[in-house]
Amino acid sequence: MTPTATLPVALDAATIIATINTGLFIDGAWRPALSGATFAVENPATSVVLAHVADGGPADADLAIQAAGRAQKAWGKTSPRSRSEILRRAYDLLMSRQEELALVITSEMGKPLADARGEVAYAAEFFRWFSEEAVRVGGDHTITGDGKHRILVTREPVGPCVLVTPWNFPLAMGTRKIGPAIAAGCTIVFKPAELTPLTSLALVDILVEAGLPAGVLNVVTTSKAGSVVEPWMDSGIARKVSFTGSTAVGKLLLEQASRNVMRSSMELGGNAPFIVCADADLDRAVDGAMVAKMRNMGEACTAANRMFVHRSVATEFAAKLAQRMSELSVGDGAADGVNVGPLIEEKALLKVQGLVDDAVARGASVVVGGSREGGAGYFYQPTVLGNVSPDSLLMNTEIFGPVAPVVPFDTEDEAVELANNTPWGLVGYLYTQDIDRAFRLGEDLEVGMLGLNTGMVSNPFAPFGGVKQSGLGREGGKLGIDEYLEYKYLAIPR
Repeated sequence: MTPTATLPVALDAATIIATINTGLFIDGAWRPALSGATFAVENPATSVVLAHVADGGPADADLAIQAAGRAQKAWGKTSPRSRSEILRRAYDLLMSRQEELALVITSEMGKPLADARGEVAYAAEFFRWFSEEAVRVGGDHTITGDGKHRILVTREPVGPCVLVTPWNFPLAMGTRKIGPAIAAGCTIVFKPAELTPLTSLALVDILVEAGLPAGVLNVVTTSKAGSVVEPWMDSGIARKVSFTGSTAVGKLLLEQASRNVMRSSMELGGNAPFIVCADADLDRAVDGAMVAKMRNMGEACTAANRMFVHRSVATEFAAKLAQRMSELSVGDGAADGVNVGPLIEEKALLKVQGLVDDAVARGASVVVGGSREGGAGYFYQPTVLGNVSPDSLLMNTEIFGPVAPVVPFDTEDEAVELANNTPWGLVGYLYTQDIDRAFRLGEDLEVGMLGLNTGMVSNPFAPFGGVKQSGLGREGGKLGIDEYLEYKYLAIPR
């Protein structure tokens, strides 16, 4: 599979990127970092520098959190309808600029344009959903058992929030956090991922155009995350942190949050099992595996990381999956017909190759793929590995690449034991036509989400999150706004 050539559409992307503000956004104004420093943002398909972005530091972080603190009282008292309408306008603006934003996402992150367009629609839906939830924040009223008091329960914004997002869904991970924070009446300090800040910076101007007041959203881009985030955590102003990323960084942030007893939402690592039972519709299972494995080139915390297939169908499943993988076109995501873009950076490419080499050394067979593509960019072949040993490194590491390891199992109990043998528990996938087995395994699998005969679980209407070391709290759905609200009750004598 030879990488497909880049098409002229990349020139349009360059024009769009040239219009994006690349400074820090603090208290309603764009400005350079106090140090004057910048860092480069590259296209992972070509290694070409797309832009230079302001490289914020501790002093910039302080200005941002101070602005959020000053704005909190007034913003928290705005009407739910006002906040709702800002989010709804932002939704409309995102959808009206779907093509431009998709080009930016593809340029800095690498995913094919079709996937990038899908991310824009997915991201926008969080704003529409939370625009509707903003006006539905309720409370409660009860009478105490002795009849002597009324208990009036109200909900209030938790306060200024620290939001930190990853590079793999640069727009959707921002809207999934910013949406409920705005809906609840919280101000924000936001650090986008260093590798993909341009999409987040484009989002800022959309929110400003939608009417978001100065000070509510403050954005500091940086090449040194700790120099910005830790001062926010220690400021005493921030009352909540929401982070999506690695478990290691999540644990560090939880330690920092403990110093000021901050509310914490953590969407951390995954090691998703994809279980195919003997009675599964095999073609449907392969369709689901292509989605669960290859969405975002496998660079997703929800990606199927370990494929446990009943021994009676394991060889057939691997062959069918390999055939589908071999039909994929690898190349620059901006080119027509490309299904698989580059990995995000060289470090990611080397990690994936190392995991494949380790699995092969432990006895795995390469059914298809198994190596990087030649030429510029960080391309890796869609890969299926058969007869993977359970002690292979990739069985307990997020692959974050287009590699599907197939492990045969013999009994239902064995499949559950293999699936649960990990410190993570974000999502799982199960293919069976037996309803009793579906409920039985669904209860036994230690995950926060389960796709039953489907390879897609991410949805703005559902509570996204995991168990064990995959995180704390939920994002999206009716529960998503709760993470940004505190309870207060008034005791009123009768």
